Amino acid sequence: MSRTLTYDRHTEENKPQFERVFGSSYTPRVSYHFNPKVSNYHYGVNHPMKPFRLMLTDHLVSSYGLHKIMDLYETREATKEEMSQFHSSDYLDFLEKISPDTLNKIPRGTLEKFNIGSDCPIFENIYDYSTLYTGASLDASRKLINGQSEIAINWSGGLHHAKKNNPSGFCYINDIVLSILNLLRYHPRVLYIDIDLHHGDGVQEAFYTTDRVFTISFHKYNGEFFPGTGNYDEIGCSGGKHFAMNVPLNDGIDDDSYIKLFKSIIDPLITSYQPTVIIQQCGADSLGHDRLGCFNLNIKAHGECVKFVSSFGIPMLVVGGGGYTPRNVSRLWAYETGILNNVLLPKELPEELPFRENFGPDYSLYPTLDDLYENKNSKRHLEDLRIRSLEQIRFLQGAPSVRMDSELIPTEDISGLTQEEEEAINELNEEGKFDAWRLNKIERENAQLGEFI
Repeated sequence: MSRTLTYDRHTEENKPQFERVFGSSYTPRVSYHFNPKVSNYHYGVNHPMKPFRLMLTDHLVSSYGLHKIMDLYETREATKEEMSQFHSSDYLDFLEKISPDTLNKIPRGTLEKFNIGSDCPIFENIYDYSTLYTGASLDASRKLINGQSEIAINWSGGLHHAKKNNPSGFCYINDIVLSILNLLRYHPRVLYIDIDLHHGDGVQEAFYTTDRVFTISFHKYNGEFFPGTGNYDEIGCSGGKHFAMNVPLNDGIDDDSYIKLFKSIIDPLITSYQPTVIIQQCGADSLGHDRLGCFNLNIKAHGECVKFVSSFGIPMLVVGGGGYTPRNVSRLWAYETGILNNVLLPKELPEELPFRENFGPDYSLYPTLDDLYENKNSKRHLEDLRIRSLEQIRFLQGAPSVRMDSELIPTEDISGLTQEEEEAINELNEEGKFDAWRLNKIERENAQLGEFI
């Protein structure tokens, strides 16, 4: 079980560094799910994925005082049984046993079988790392199911590329798929929204044949950019036809274009599909100036999409995802933590923020990130995407009805595929401890962090 961490919220010393400014008198009950151990893992010196970005995010969240207005849960690891609800047993066995020390002992062809390489390397305690971020997402989904939270946040989750039998795109366990399977036991319809730079292929593939999950992904697409899937004609098949939607974008999309397109599609989609719970993947690699990115989005624009979805008042699980410039990843997710709590954080970073010197020279929560790429998304292209999306929504003809018999839903194999469906998918190209921990680890983390930011 996760542990709730509590604070004295009434002393002047604990006064948060923000004000509630969005004009609504109602603030949802928000839970923040984390495990401090997850930021200690390391993909490799030259690998773009840096789990310590989660430590930076936690520092920003707590330095602004957001931890004082949320329910905090230090989460447990996911069990092998829980992860086997989606992932195959031989793949989980492989992850559990593999390490840099045992690489030379595994049978020939095993690494190729499980897609191990430069993108998905083997590093120390890889299985433990996967259980930590997955456990946090599962814990967040349980809080939504139990009604303990209206919005549950796990920034360590959102690893949307992982497949049933292998890792992909820096992702080893698909915490999103596992969370959706959990939510489907109690919710008739789940809407999955992905605003990562990359197509949410692992989640789309898992639910490509069911109408109980609607997946929509906004991402860069040109047929070659990883993962190579996500064109607008990927709409689902069999019982899930028209319940997958893709919005393929070109380089350099700017704030106004992205927000306008996003709202014009999401609004009618939610109205028509009527989800009872939403998962939003908030990959930060869609920001401008990302190490692997090619968009021109600023932090407030990305956050506006999160704010818009939360405005519908539907229970939400919010997860992280990509993001390869750690200082900007942490800025974004701290800002969006504020948005989800109905507050706007000050532009000036808190003076007591650990590693504050690494956020110079502006020391701002909102650096300018929209000046790097030419916008190759013409008005005609964006309008074509909007019209295609609205036409697909029209095919839904309202929300699909679902039997929620207690003996049916928990045992139904939502992700099971027929041979025909497999072939169709293959065609897609495959207790105050929070503060104590934050303060006591600063010196050790500074040494770890300095060379990367």
